[in-house]
Amino acid sequence: MKLLELKNILKTLSKISFQFENGLHIPQHFHITEVGVITKDFIDCGGEVRHEKVINFQLWYSNDTNHILKPSKIIDIIELSEKQFSFENLDIEVEYQNDTIGKYDVSYNGNNFVLINKMTDCLSKDKCGISQVKIKKPLSYFWKQFKLL
Repeated sequence: MKLLELKNILKTLSKISFQFENGLHIPQHFHITEVGVITKDFIDCGGEVRHEKVINFQLWYSNDTNHILKPSKIIDIIELSEKQFSFENLDIEVEYQNDTIGKYDVSYNGNNFVLINKMTDCLSKDKCGISQVKIKKPLSYFWKQFKLL
């Protein structure tokens, strides 16, 4: 989800809720502790120079259960950040503390913002000789590999 889409959705809501792909919700009394731009310049395993830039929101919660952010307050936080950092209409990334800090993409399902797990991947499969075709194997193959069958 891009920043402009997030702001447009927030303008239509009276309350905001975040949930994970598995349906579990972040407590309603979350805080937005950081909003910023993260730029990542790197070389992938195939030697290609890459540049990534996202708008990052960090969510956190404590025991202050009466702390409920209204969508209008989140828009205010975004607009204050936009003035400071001159945001582009970039993809949104959310950081949230689980066992470690997790990074998530964001979508909206009509009721809640959904945090979508980000995954690592090889970005130069063609140079690494990794097939783009997925090999289909029966589930029993994996159960045997892990000695669960």
